[in-house]
Amino acid sequence: MLEIASLRGGYGKVEVLRGIDLVLKQGEVVALLGSNGAGKSTLNNTICGLYPAFSGRVGFEGRDITRASPADIVAAGLVQVPEGRRVFPDLSVLENLELGSYRRGRQRRSANMSRVLEIFPKLKGLLGRSAGTLSGGEQQMLAIGRGLMAEPKLLILDEPSLGLSPLLVEELFSLIKQLKLSILLVEQNVAQSLEVAQRAYVMENGAILFQGTPAELLANPDLKRAYLGL
Repeated sequence: MLEIASLRGGYGKVEVLRGIDLVLKQGEVVALLGSNGAGKSTLNNTICGLYPAFSGRVGFEGRDITRASPADIVAAGLVQVPEGRRVFPDLSVLENLELGSYRRGRQRRSANMSRVLEIFPKLKGLLGRSAGTLSGGEQQMLAIGRGLMAEPKLLILDEPSLGLSPLLVEELFSLIKQLKLSILLVEQNVAQSLEVAQRAYVMENGAILFQGTPAELLANPDLKRAYLGL
């Protein structure tokens, strides 16, 4: 579904990504792990067309999207829920959700809205509230719900557990298991991520240090100690 080959990119002339190779198959949850500054969010934003690739290739469902616009990438079904939620604070919860279907899923907006509110029933009573008045956990529900409104074929979740209480983190990862979507899960919460992922990649300094199953990663004591904090 997603195939990244020899991808290099960054900001201006500063190279952050140094030859990334990554594959995600349909129906998989793949964890992308690494410390702050490893290049995870840069990779997300390059995949989604927000930052230009210096070289290499991003393929999605067999199509080369390396130079595609962000709008066209969303229209193809590759949707990111960004780090920090990035809800529109002055718009209502309902308006935020509706904006999720602006580029994709508009024809089935009502059915998708019903599905999102079934997944996140707490949002039903908040539809008229300004998004900026919600708690962090409620905003994360809203951000994921907004992503689901676009009918993603592949959903990128960038640090979804950041700033949440332990109880909400448990609920979040339980939800990820239930979504039954192809998901690239970009996280620092290693233990929880490895429980829901079929495969994992570890990034360091803009390069892939390791790839394999969670069991293979956890069987490597050097990785556990130096890069995963386990």
